[in-house]
Amino acid sequence: MIHFDVTKSAPAGHRSGLTRVSARLLAELGPAAPVKWPAAVPAGDWWLTAELFAEEERPGLTQFLRTRGIHKAAIFHDAIPLKLPHLTWPRSVARHPGYLKLLAEFDRVWAVSAASRDELLGYWRWLGLERTPPVEVLPLGADFDGAARASGPATAGATPRQLLSVGILEPRKNQSLLLDACTDLWTEGLDFELHLVGRVNPHFGPPILARIRELRRRFPGLRYHAAATDAEVAGLYAAAWATVFPTLAEGCGLPLLESLWRGVPCVCSDLPVLGENAAGGGCLRVAAGDRVAWREALRRGLTDDALRSRLAGEARSRPLPTWAGAAQVVRAALG
Repeated sequence: MIHFDVTKSAPAGHRSGLTRVSARLLAELGPAAPVKWPAAVPAGDWWLTAELFAEEERPGLTQFLRTRGIHKAAIFHDAIPLKLPHLTWPRSVARHPGYLKLLAEFDRVWAVSAASRDELLGYWRWLGLERTPPVEVLPLGADFDGAARASGPATAGATPRQLLSVGILEPRKNQSLLLDACTDLWTEGLDFELHLVGRVNPHFGPPILARIRELRRRFPGLRYHAAATDAEVAGLYAAAWATVFPTLAEGCGLPLLESLWRGVPCVCSDLPVLGENAAGGGCLRVAAGDRVAWREALRRGLTDDALRSRLAGEARSRPLPTWAGAAQVVRAALG
């Protein structure tokens, strides 16, 4: 029996990447019992978590992980709080070293990308740990809401053309660079809309939100959706000419995969972790943090119909992972 940890994801009022991983994986796993900490897991069963945790937040967790007879598995997302502490919640920065060390107590771990796997293994080597569990890559699903994959041509007739960016408002997601590039194009007279979808990071996001509100007074093509439902996001994908993902760091990059599932090309940062999925087609990769490069890439994406048609065709035809496939991998390993 699999006991699936929903301590944080069940009460969450938003769909972050972490909560979506938990929700979609649990939905596809089949027989699995959702549990909250403290978990009562019978001997011989599996406790599976895709959440972040610490002994301070879950008293007794370390002893639980060392209990013989109970099997433990985890899904690891990223080491971003250690790589970019200046862009991460202080609480997350403080928690992450202990979290990464506790992962070594599990029986098996799946990383959401090869890049994340290498980060975790490298951190364990740096700690000098003698015993660590196997770490494999678990391809996350592109079918974010369970809807069928786009098979026909994506919407291309709407005017003005629309760009869509999905992600929490915070410096790591780099909406500021996106606003810079779009401001340049609007100032030149290019007619398009930019739709931003995502809640505001309470620690880092307010200045970005303030800038969005200021730019809205100058450029009516800028739209912000703070709390869109899955159905509303699906509608935005259906109307999008392309999605834009200028992020500075990711564990996997679900918005890229979810865009491709909808048959919508994605203009994304050239991070190695995004390259793991972007290399299959449907994406235009741009130097991370380069305003000029992003401005010109967005110009091409909005005005080069042949390029957009080719990328959309690649998005519709290339193989993509599903949550059912991810659940099958987990179920086969845990029984």
